[in-house]
Amino acid sequence: MSDSVKDNIMNIATWKRGLYMLLCTIFYSVAELVVFAVVIIQFLFKLFTGETNPRLLKLGQGLAIYIYQILQFLNFNSEHHPYPFSGWPRAEPKEVKPADVKPKEEKPGETKPA
Repeated sequence: MSDSVKDNIMNIATWKRGLYMLLCTIFYSVAELVVFAVVIIQFLFKLFTGETNPRLLKLGQGLAIYIYQILQFLNFNSEHHPYPFSGWPRAEPKEVKPADVKPKEEKPGETKPA
């Protein structure tokens, strides 16, 4: 083996990141289960009351950001350590509005279907 490969293998920072990655993978699996539970409970709230639960909206938004942060870290797109190694992500749920749909423009020589 070349010296650079040996140096890379012996790099403590890389092994430390690997440990963080393993832990984050476990946290990701738990977060996935919690998101699934939030989805089911939120659906039941909507089904029986006609309203969504604002606390579940906030939890779902936080979990979505948390999962995103974990995936960014696991894919080496970020050096930011997600919760519990840093604070829980704070975000208010955003209302999703339907996109403005513009009618399709007719090209010259096209006819509309009857």
